[in-house]
Amino acid sequence: MNSEQINQLFREKGRTLGSVESFTGGLFASDITSVSGASHFFKGSLITYATEEKNRILGISYNDIDKYGVVSKEIALMMASRGKALLNVDYCVSFTGNAGPSAMENKPVGEIYIGIAFYDTVQVHAYNLKGDRKNIQKEAIKIAYELLENLLSENFKKN
Repeated sequence: MNSEQINQLFREKGRTLGSVESFTGGLFASDITSVSGASHFFKGSLITYATEEKNRILGISYNDIDKYGVVSKEIALMMASRGKALLNVDYCVSFTGNAGPSAMENKPVGEIYIGIAFYDTVQVHAYNLKGDRKNIQKEAIKIAYELLENLLSENFKKN
């Protein structure tokens, strides 16, 4: 699955998409919008790279950040659900994790979380990826495309 295929799938299904990015730093949004026609389904992205922006823009409390750490399932869930509401989209994907080069919050390089909020549900998927910073970022985006494809396909089988 790549950005062109995601573009086609979202347009076929008539659904909207947004993102909230931390360690990917806007790479997901950049990849999505590199395809002509993305404006038909992609509404925007919030890049909350710094912890203070997760608090200021998304309203994630410092208590939650201190309790779970920004590299966590809980923060990925909050990022996706709050991004979905702020961007007013059908699907919102979030990325938080440690792309390196060194451990962060005692979490190893490659520990990442991808959250997807859709309808009244939020799923968070945890991964331990290998490679350098760029490879971890690229692999996370590829995984997000696959997760989105599976969700859209599954949700439309039910209807």
